[in-house]
Amino acid sequence: MVDRRRLGLVLGINQTLSWGMTFYLPAVIGAPASESLGASGFATLGAFSWALLVTGFCAPRVGRWIDRHGGRGAIAGSIVVMAAGQVMLAFATGLPVWYLAWTVIGIGMALGLYDAAFATTGTLLGREAGPVITGITLLAGFASTVFWSLGAALLPQLGWRGLLLLYAGLMLLVNLPMTWALVPGGTGPGRAGAAAAGGGRRRIDRRAVVCLAGFFTLRWFITSAIAVHVLDLLQGIGLGTTEAIAVAALIGPGQVAGRILEWSVGTRVGLLARARIGALLFPLGAALLPAGGPAAAAGFALLYGMSNGILTINRGTLPLALFGPHGYATLLGWLALPVLLAQASAPTLTAPLVAALPPLQILLMGGALAAAAFLLLLPLRLPATDPA
Repeated sequence: MVDRRRLGLVLGINQTLSWGMTFYLPAVIGAPASESLGASGFATLGAFSWALLVTGFCAPRVGRWIDRHGGRGAIAGSIVVMAAGQVMLAFATGLPVWYLAWTVIGIGMALGLYDAAFATTGTLLGREAGPVITGITLLAGFASTVFWSLGAALLPQLGWRGLLLLYAGLMLLVNLPMTWALVPGGTGPGRAGAAAAGGGRRRIDRRAVVCLAGFFTLRWFITSAIAVHVLDLLQGIGLGTTEAIAVAALIGPGQVAGRILEWSVGTRVGLLARARIGALLFPLGAALLPAGGPAAAAGFALLYGMSNGILTINRGTLPLALFGPHGYATLLGWLALPVLLAQASAPTLTAPLVAALPPLQILLMGGALAAAAFLLLLPLRLPATDPA
């Protein structure tokens, strides 16, 4: 019998550590590493986009492996691979080793970030995985806050190379033993009982897969583009530098608030209804912006953050509810591929638009694209045994 609370807590801590020390790393070490390597910021940060591409191309293979063997080995392996990449980064003296290190970290992120954690939970718990997935994302929602603050505090004392070595040590001495000892191995009773519970192999509705993939790809494309340009966009709509930073800081708490909302009302509102409401919060927030001023911008930031927080949960729960536990990890891997490709390419592809158009128009275009993504959720229908 899998202890759900323990599984949610352990994977939540695991994801906080793994996200904080990999995905959120460039924001802390990007500038000093560029100076040390004698390279432009564009060249050094380009390695992170490359890592996301590597993650995307590896994700389907990781999903198939988790379906067959369970996720503990993949997540434990990811910790070792990420730590190896961090050590390589710490000793990099030029861009070739820098890019090679980020390639290694990209493989590690495919093995061990959200998609792998969701897949592990789904193979262990089957259709009962939803609340645990919510708990994982609720805890990991603090990864950026914790590790941006921790990294900024330690950087003057350790330097960026020392910080990376510290992170590698935390990975191997804290994250690895915790995960290996407390995450059950194998696929668990959820997978074994899938057929008996009505969740075994069923004919996959390809149109539903396309709608779901299109929805998440569009949303993560917009999110990635905004994340890179958010301060410039907020200042471009009339906020001062201090005001823009304060408003942007509301996005993180908004994500956590969205996840708390998802967790608190999950038993009273159907899954698809929650997903559709979450998808609409971003366009509603964008609609506030023409009013102008810090209050409208703050409302946008909170609703945008809440929308992203809810949809992070939906990325794990919707495929499970729509298609069942059989092949769930493999499906997550394939869904992750276009999402990660969009996430990696969005900053570069949208840079000319950001340079050419007024910031308010860019944000309103993002809201309109998010509204178009919402329409892709409308054709989806859960099985008759599940609440819609």
